Amino acid sequence: MNLKTNDRKKRTNRILYALVFLILGFMLSFSYRTLGPGSETQQLRSGIDSREEGYREDLIEQKERNKQLTDEILSKQKAIVEVEQLLSDSEENHDKLVKQARGLRLLLGVVPSSGQGVRVELADGDYDPTQQNPNEYIVHESQVLLVVNELKIAGAQALSINGQRLNANSSIKCTGPVITVDGQTYPAPFVVEAIGDSNALNSSLTLKGGVSDSLLSDNIQIKIEKRKEILMPALRDDVQG
Repeated sequence: MNLKTNDRKKRTNRILYALVFLILGFMLSFSYRTLGPGSETQQLRSGIDSREEGYREDLIEQKERNKQLTDEILSKQKAIVEVEQLLSDSEENHDKLVKQARGLRLLLGVVPSSGQGVRVELADGDYDPTQQNPNEYIVHESQVLLVVNELKIAGAQALSINGQRLNANSSIKCTGPVITVDGQTYPAPFVVEAIGDSNALNSSLTLKGGVSDSLLSDNIQIKIEKRKEILMPALRDDVQG
């Protein structure tokens, strides 16, 4: 009786031990799969970390590329600004040179000219030849030159005397009651025309104590008119030669 009881206890114990070992084995196996180096969770976490690292590297690379492109754009923009400035300066210089060339052509008289300006008429003063010295009442070259030079200083672009265009080397000589301009003789009255700012030219001649007052004190009759348009021919070929 006692032997059978002991056998049953041993079998029961063996079954219990087997169950315990089975449970422990299952638990160890589950823990290893869940937490071990080869577990799915670890693999998933490792994959996420790897992708995040890849994203960070891509982001850093993209930022660096963006910086390079930004620097390149700024460099190109700077080059464009420099070229635009160069073109602008060239255009301004070209315009200045064109204006200077045009001004020189007008002063030299090689091209016709037209525009606003003034007309100045110089005539001999009234006198009695039996009692007064005619030389004190007739227009002399110095008085014509006084008007011409004043108009030049005031900015006249083109000048003529009795319709004959003047140039930078024109000569004016007086011979009795007539004057000779570049070899051409003209009697009084002498008409000096100037193209330019009519207000400035008129003011320069009528300034108190200036040219007009000086001529009147020399018994010369002077008439100054502002004109909206004056037409002036180019120098004649024989005068240019």
